[in-house]
Amino acid sequence: MKFIGITGGVGAGKTEILKYLAGREDTKVMLADDIARELSEPGQSCNEKLQELFAGTDVFDEKGKMNRPKVAAIIFKDEARRNGMNEILHPAVKEYVLHVLEQEKEEGRLRYLVLEAALLIEEHYDEICDELWYIYTSEENRRARLKQSRGYSDEKISEMFESQLCENEYRRHCKVVIDNNGTTEETIAQVRTIIENEGENTNG
Repeated sequence: MKFIGITGGVGAGKTEILKYLAGREDTKVMLADDIARELSEPGQSCNEKLQELFAGTDVFDEKGKMNRPKVAAIIFKDEARRNGMNEILHPAVKEYVLHVLEQEKEEGRLRYLVLEAALLIEEHYDEICDELWYIYTSEENRRARLKQSRGYSDEKISEMFESQLCENEYRRHCKVVIDNNGTTEETIAQVRTIIENEGENTNG
């Protein structure tokens, strides 16, 4: 089984690629954001620590359920709380991922385990992944997609771009680069070719 980490800038269009991979019988896809969300739920490992971090705010209801838009608004302005949240969630997410990795290795039914994470490189997932994939989309196309799909302003998009790694850093760390500037079909064809070639290399 190969453990693949997938990353790319905001608006790169990773969703369709992940959807294709998740639809394969030999592949399991994990999303770091979904894992973090799950671990933040009432009764889960990070919930109590997060409630302490956001004490004095109204981001949690009486049952311990987090209001995500309120959290996003606070951490956008409050660097200390943003860092605190990352310090709680990121190690917990990695621990969860490592547990699933070991489980899937033992079961031996998958050909690929895939993890998508925005901070894949920053959180040093290259140390546990067999291979990193970078989904490349031009800044112009990413900007257009974010305006269309999320209604973001140019100012908000520029702030998001500045907070992420530059293209050279992604390329430096990732073994595979998938060009997602064309149609979905063209992108999926690239992914299929990569997987088929790997299969030939493994068998050969």
